[in-house]
Amino acid sequence: MSSNAFAGKMRGTQNASDEVYQGKVTQTMRVLVVEDHAALADGICGSLRQAGYAVDVIADGEEADDVLRTQEYDLVVLDLNLPKLDGLEILKRLRHRGSESAVLILTARGDIEDRVKGLDLGADDYLAKPFELVELEARVRALMRRNAGTHNTQIKCGKLSFDTVARRVTIDGGDVDIPRRELNILEILLMRIGHVLSKEQIVDQLAGFEDDISANAVELYISRLRKRVEAADVKIQTVRGLGYLLKKT
Repeated sequence: MSSNAFAGKMRGTQNASDEVYQGKVTQTMRVLVVEDHAALADGICGSLRQAGYAVDVIADGEEADDVLRTQEYDLVVLDLNLPKLDGLEILKRLRHRGSESAVLILTARGDIEDRVKGLDLGADDYLAKPFELVELEARVRALMRRNAGTHNTQIKCGKLSFDTVARRVTIDGGDVDIPRRELNILEILLMRIGHVLSKEQIVDQLAGFEDDISANAVELYISRLRKRVEAADVKIQTVRGLGYLLKKT
């Protein structure tokens, strides 16, 4: 696909996203996902679109580089192992052109050298595979806040406070130790205070692409989480037949 044809397609995507999310965000933030693993790309796109971003996806490096020469994005989610042109070269060319788009690179868990190279070339953050979508969303929010010049990373509900960047929970100022999976569920609920979330929605947000999480496992995590936050004036309520709801008591 030519860059001009892609640009026309993307303008249509952006306008559609502005219409869908009108009233939810004052200005739709544009995200380009460059990832050749189809299931992973679909999961990332679905998660970010649900959060209110206008998301485009490209599967090979050459096309991504071509599009980034003519299109400006607020954020590029960039896999490093791409066909035709690797992610580090795309990043190098992007910064050489003077682009200030935030870049979140995706790496294999053991590729420390690639992470270092990526950060040295101008990446803003990295995320090691496999990861959970809720963590990806948190890192995207942090990068968007940084670009917008705001630094509020706290989500609060009553006495409970959650720092989405430090991944730290406090109740009435005191630290609470919560395992990673339960912490991610807490963040999902906090991001939608007062709204019912089904088990299926929670599973979709939790699932890493090498994990198999069941609805029964969600029940277990919720049960444990309730005990960990019982000192706070919040309640995780079961809405029979629908799912779970976090609210202040």
